[in-house]
Amino acid sequence: MLAAMPVIISMLRGVNVLGRNKIKMDALRALYESLGLRDPQTHIQSGNVIFRTQARDLVRLARRIENAIERRFGFRPCVMVRTTSELRAVIARNPFAKRRGLDPSKLLVSFLASDPGLEARDKVLRIKADPEELWIDGRELYVYYPHGMGRSKLPPVLDRTLKTPATARNWNSVTRMLEMAEGLESG
Repeated sequence: MLAAMPVIISMLRGVNVLGRNKIKMDALRALYESLGLRDPQTHIQSGNVIFRTQARDLVRLARRIENAIERRFGFRPCVMVRTTSELRAVIARNPFAKRRGLDPSKLLVSFLASDPGLEARDKVLRIKADPEELWIDGRELYVYYPHGMGRSKLPPVLDRTLKTPATARNWNSVTRMLEMAEGLESG
């Protein structure tokens, strides 16, 4: 029965950033278990949790997790969820995949809570991002920050343009979360 349970990747927005919205990962895993989510595993301290569930309505599941975090920790992060196959597709659609010499720590994928719509996607693609490069596809935005994200003026512009919550992960984290999800699926 357990092997048939789908594996889900959840990513919390704004957790353990600049000393705010702190959650220890062992407490987060315990919270997920208390919700009946199986075998939760975390990746780094930013609120990435890979787990098994019988839940089919992922939007409803994300709200359940948000509600539980708010009750337990006193703040409400937005939770983005993807299936293993959706995360695999995110990796397959990487518009920078064939580029040589790209630093994977400077390639970020922003996982959007919902599809921002055609108009917002078109506006994003018209943003003058130089030296950054960006591409949007469905509920994911790929941005390469050749000089790092620290001094870029792009993130607030993207937030205003997309008008949907998002949380970004660097390419190393994205690929590691897929490895963990596939390991949980096969285990």
